[in-house]
Amino acid sequence: MWFRHRTAAGPDIETLVAEAAADEATLRERFWRKVGRLAARLPFAEDLLAAHYCAFDRQTPLQVKAVLLAAIAYFVVPTDLIPDYLPVIGYSDDAAVLAAAIKLVSSHITADHREAARRMLERLAAAPSRP
Repeated sequence: MWFRHRTAAGPDIETLVAEAAADEATLRERFWRKVGRLAARLPFAEDLLAAHYCAFDRQTPLQVKAVLLAAIAYFVVPTDLIPDYLPVIGYSDDAAVLAAAIKLVSSHITADHREAARRMLERLAAAPSRP
């Protein structure tokens, strides 16, 4: 099950990310919950959403999906190299992983994916803030 695998030294991040990417329904749920809370504060939110739309596009090749799902899973996993709750640097590792993934597959992230990301950011910004 997600986030339960631990080694004597602590969580095995590679295993957590692989498990997260393998469980698509849980990944989507956790992704939207986290993005809904953080979208306004994440400078890379548009790229993250474009990667999400590309990863779940039926026309995206399997290898591209795998790269993007791994990056999205890393964002969702609560235990990563730099804890997300740290001010300023907490999401820097998430942004770096996402940037590397996007660089690898950038030709597959279309204008439609980017437009869907912009529209979703506008909707999230217009939604009433949550506690």
